[in-house]
Amino acid sequence: MSGERRVLVHPDKNALVASVAARFLTKTADIIRDRGTAHVCLTGGTAGIAVLAAAAVSPARDTVDWASVHFWWGDERWVPADSDDRNDKQAREALLDDLDLPAGNVHPFLASDSGVELDEAADAYASELARFGNDELAYPRFDITFLGVGPDGHIASLFPDRSGIRETERSVIAVRNSPKPPPERLSLTRPVLNASARIWLVLSGSDKASALGLALAGASYTEVPAAGAKGRKRTVFFVDRDAAAEVPESLISPEY
Repeated sequence: MSGERRVLVHPDKNALVASVAARFLTKTADIIRDRGTAHVCLTGGTAGIAVLAAAAVSPARDTVDWASVHFWWGDERWVPADSDDRNDKQAREALLDDLDLPAGNVHPFLASDSGVELDEAADAYASELARFGNDELAYPRFDITFLGVGPDGHIASLFPDRSGIRETERSVIAVRNSPKPPPERLSLTRPVLNASARIWLVLSGSDKASALGLALAGASYTEVPAAGAKGRKRTVFFVDRDAAAEVPESLISPEY
């Protein structure tokens, strides 16, 4: 069962990034205190990486026991490991390389130069997820999952009206002929994302306003994948004022 949905609107992108970074550090520390470990699923994109960079320079960064955090990714571009287009490389440079993290706590997708084919890489990540699953699920229930949203409403590498957004049997899919370059990618599927306790969607800019408005207005998740993102405890859309242009006032959290 999915939990509550909230929209938190910030004055601009800088305020948005700072607020999400602060909340990320506080919530992660709370999760570790309560559960002993935290599983966090990261995203790429300008806003997602900016949040990590803001967390890296925050005075609160060292309040988190990072050795108790496992990092995963919602999707990845099928490019060489040293490519600047890799979500995991961007995340490492923004935050992860500065943390005291055991190597086994970081779970990147394989790269295109790893010596395996795209489908094999999808299977490999599914196996890695399964190592942290249980008798009920073949993947961990992420405590926090970050998602970006494209102007077309896509999340991770699950695009509108494509087979990936409808996939329910596999935990990881190989994506070919992506409408957004590069054409080949790897992505978690909707059931894995929606098993997360908290899904945090971070959106900035007027080009995201239409997708956000449609997602909140009840559009089909096959047409607007962001509409289908629903965490078990909470789903929060963190947005700046430009991205919120088409959000009804009744859906905006009163605290903002």
